[in-house]
Amino acid sequence: MQTADQRLPGIWHVTTASHGGFLLSDERQSAMPALLRRDDAAYEEDVDWTRVMLAFEPEWRATRDPLRDLELPLAHDIARNWLPDAYGAFTGKAVTPRDSNVSRRRAAYQAVIGGYVSTAAYGDWADWVPTGKVGVVFRQLAGVDALGFANYTGEVRYGLVDKARYAERTEVETFESLGAVQVESMAPITKQVAALA
Repeated sequence: MQTADQRLPGIWHVTTASHGGFLLSDERQSAMPALLRRDDAAYEEDVDWTRVMLAFEPEWRATRDPLRDLELPLAHDIARNWLPDAYGAFTGKAVTPRDSNVSRRRAAYQAVIGGYVSTAAYGDWADWVPTGKVGVVFRQLAGVDALGFANYTGEVRYGLVDKARYAERTEVETFESLGAVQVESMAPITKQVAALA
């Protein structure tokens, strides 16, 4: 630990050589609302610090802390975006996919569970991709977690997609939505013959 500043009684802002966040006393950790509480008393600086700001918001507002007016709105924005379920349940404010990247990504994946989703792409520089195409690797989507990260089965499909269509892709695309043409593998092909097909 490099620094430790007590911002509220029992709440320290700590920094290390590589990271930081809030560290709570046992009493503060016990006082954390269940919807926002972590298993340990360390709330890292990327996202989890927002849990502490929301949990003790009335106390933060009552302080003369010069960072409060910057941190509280930012905490709401970050928590709504990255912790939409906890944020919505704690605040009573519905979080829609429009309000949260996590909710939006989760909804997009949930809509195509069981389909083959693009996971990697190769330009026509690759020896298996004809000129004007993009070679795409698709994996079958098994599900999506609370943070909007996809879970895949072991099945893989390979396809060729028109370069212009691929350039217009959205965050979650399937074999069908990209209009992919299936190829058996990423084995090298003769580009001139493939381009004529």
